[in-house]
Amino acid sequence: MTSQIKVNAPNVEYTKGQIISTYPYDNTMVKMEGENVVVTPKTTEYKFKTDARVPKLGMMLAGLGGNNGSTVVAGIIANREGITWRTRTGVQKPNYYGSITQASTMRMGFTKDNEEVTVALNRVVPMVHPNDMVVGGWDISKMNLADAMERSGVLEYDLQRQLVPYMKDIVPLPSIYHQDFIAANQKDRADNLIIGSKQEQVEKIRKDIRDFKAQHNLDKVVVLWTATTERFSRIEEDLNDTADALLASIAKNEEEVSPSTLFAVACILEGTSYINGSPQNTFVPGVMELAEKHQVFIGGDDFKSGQTKLKSALVEYLVGAGIKPECIASYNHLGNNDGRNLSSPAQFRSKEITKSNVVDDMVASNKILYGANEHPDHCIVIKYMPYVGDSKRAMDEYTSSIFMGGHNTMVIHNTCEDSLLAAPLIMDLVILCELMERVQYKSPSDADFQRFHSICTMLSYLTKAPIVPEGTPLVNALFRQKSCVENFLRALVGLPPENNMLLEYKVQGCAMPFQ
Repeated sequence: MTSQIKVNAPNVEYTKGQIISTYPYDNTMVKMEGENVVVTPKTTEYKFKTDARVPKLGMMLAGLGGNNGSTVVAGIIANREGITWRTRTGVQKPNYYGSITQASTMRMGFTKDNEEVTVALNRVVPMVHPNDMVVGGWDISKMNLADAMERSGVLEYDLQRQLVPYMKDIVPLPSIYHQDFIAANQKDRADNLIIGSKQEQVEKIRKDIRDFKAQHNLDKVVVLWTATTERFSRIEEDLNDTADALLASIAKNEEEVSPSTLFAVACILEGTSYINGSPQNTFVPGVMELAEKHQVFIGGDDFKSGQTKLKSALVEYLVGAGIKPECIASYNHLGNNDGRNLSSPAQFRSKEITKSNVVDDMVASNKILYGANEHPDHCIVIKYMPYVGDSKRAMDEYTSSIFMGGHNTMVIHNTCEDSLLAAPLIMDLVILCELMERVQYKSPSDADFQRFHSICTMLSYLTKAPIVPEGTPLVNALFRQKSCVENFLRALVGLPPENNMLLEYKVQGCAMPFQ
């Protein structure tokens, strides 16, 4: 188990199995008086209680036999078993690069000798390690994971060869297939299906979760959808606008209830956290209400791994620098099954929506650059090119207005090995969601500790289109999202948020501030 930091402060207590911290949360209340902005600081004292006992965790993937699913399983096995492999550039070792919980660090401070100390995120509070997760799940294809890994073409041959004995006996559970929700070209893979009504399909998913948990003696399970992108579902009164309407629609076998929504409902009723890694609107209003009613975490939507992650960082930089993006053109081509499915217009529209909205909050944050209802031109194109396989090409052009009527254009070519970028995000989503299940808070008005809101916004850094509770701010800016994760972890151990002022090094006599 990774060694943990220990905070030496009166506002944090380490007991057997718990970390309890008292945290003064500072924010501001803003009032507009005409053109005047009146800002009032406010401090609220929260208490956080973190269960430090790391559970035996199962991760169940809908889409286990796809490129992402087979790559996640292969990566965990390679890391756990210490498998090395040879390529034309030499011997390669397994790693968890791309995972913020395993391979990203956060600053703790400086030693008396002014040496900066950083630690991995998983050393701040105890987290599940990917090597210890038990992975299973569902797929509409009954292909075993060794063959699925070969079909995906993501990993080097020498690594695949060594992984075959570990993966050849892993066969996905049957999954839910409704042809109207995914592209017609997926039909040839659909040979491993749960038959019956939608109510029967929900009950079968619930049973699968219970059986998997019992079979592997797990403390808990988190389910994540990494299957094929669906078209958007219609939102209609008495269909899916409330929890009761949605459950009634499932009981009546209504056609407009999607497979991913059936998975979500099954998980919520089973008390199992559910994460949507694809762009469709799985979380219709009825799902959100059901999750809140049962106090089960849901999170999503759509993995933020390559082009969109870069866009959310770059637009944040440009707007923050007082530069005005006027036109953003984004083109992709890829050859994996995701690209094949997205060649269908209805499924592409789901992806287009999540990719398009990523700049909205950053544009709205600067009223000097943008007037009311003003927005940059923003176009997204995705094409299916089988030859390139999982090695997605992303080309972007950003044209911005600069000083005195000038223009600045940046053109970026980005080769994204799609599943190798997505797999660490899948692990992080599950690890952070499980951590949130072990954290409780208490505000001054609360008599007892309670869980956080069922819509798990702590996962926003990892998703293109984060879902948030109705009426609350949506943040897509990448560095703000990452700061949120890091500062939340700091709060759990009673540390103040990182402000980057380094004030102790800016005052007179600052050479050795700790002496």
